[in-house]
Amino acid sequence: MPKIDAYQKVTDQIIASLEAGAAPWQRPWSVSGFGGLPVRFNGQRYNGINVLLLWLQGRSAPTWMTYNQAKKLGGQVKKGEKGSMVVFFKQLRITETNDAGEEEAKQIPLLRFYSVFNVEQIEGLPARFYPEAAESQNGDARLDDIEAYVTNTQAVIQHGGDRAYYRPSTDEIQLPEFDQFEDAVSYYGTTLHELAHWTGAKKRLDRLFGAAKGDPDYAKEELVAEITASFLSATLGIEIEPREDHASYLASWLEVLKGDKKAIFRAAAAAQKAADYLDGLQETLEKAA
Repeated sequence: MPKIDAYQKVTDQIIASLEAGAAPWQRPWSVSGFGGLPVRFNGQRYNGINVLLLWLQGRSAPTWMTYNQAKKLGGQVKKGEKGSMVVFFKQLRITETNDAGEEEAKQIPLLRFYSVFNVEQIEGLPARFYPEAAESQNGDARLDDIEAYVTNTQAVIQHGGDRAYYRPSTDEIQLPEFDQFEDAVSYYGTTLHELAHWTGAKKRLDRLFGAAKGDPDYAKEELVAEITASFLSATLGIEIEPREDHASYLASWLEVLKGDKKAIFRAAAAAQKAADYLDGLQETLEKAA
C-alpha cells in the first residue's frame, strides 16, 4: 500500500477549496447557530490546521469524534457516512552520529492523521450532543463585547481615509471611519484582520511581513491575517463577509500553497498563535483589574 503524504493530502484539500472560489476560513459558521469553532467529544477545541479541515466539511454542529469514541458513548455512525481527516504530530525518536563520532538522540515530528465524524453523522448519542441551535449572536450587545475585546488589546487605532492597514513603522492600525463601513460586522471584521497583522511586530510575535503585493511573504502574511480574523470571529460570534480584495489574493495564495505543501500548516499555526496572543491580552487585563 503506497505511503500517504499527509502534508500533501491536507494541502490538496485547501487548494481544491480555493480553486472553487471559497476559502475554508471564511464564514464557516454561517451555517451554524452553535458557534464557529469545532470541538472534540469532550468539549476541547481543535486548533490550527484542524479547524480549517473541519470547517471545510460545512457541518452545522460543532462536535466531532472518532468511530470508537461514538461507540463508547452508545452511538453508531450512520450507514454510508464518511469520516473527515484531522491531523496530529507524533514525535519519532532517532539516534544519529555527529561529526565527533558520538551518538545523539533526536526527536523528529511526524505528521499523522485519523478520521472523525460530526455528531450529525451519528445516531444514538446522549442528548447533550444534539443541542438546539442558539439564536444569532450578531446583535448590538455582542458587538459591544467585540469593541471591548479590541480596546483591551491597547493597540493604537487611527480612523480616517479610505484604506485599512497596519503600519509597522509607527506600530499603528489605520481604519476608515466606522460610518464608512457597510455595517458593524464589516468594521469589526476588518479591525480583527488588521489586529492580526499588529501581532506580527518584532516586539510581539516577530512574524515576517512581506514588503508589497507580489512578494511571496506578503501573500503568506495576508493568509495568516485572514485565518486569524476567522478564528477570532468564530470565537466572538460574528459572521465575516469575504473581504473585497479576497479574489485578488486567491491567485497568490494558490501559488504559495502549490509551491510548498507545508505552507498552510505554518499559516494556520501562526494564526493560532496570533489569536492566542490577542486572547492572552484579555486575560492579562482581567487579572490586573
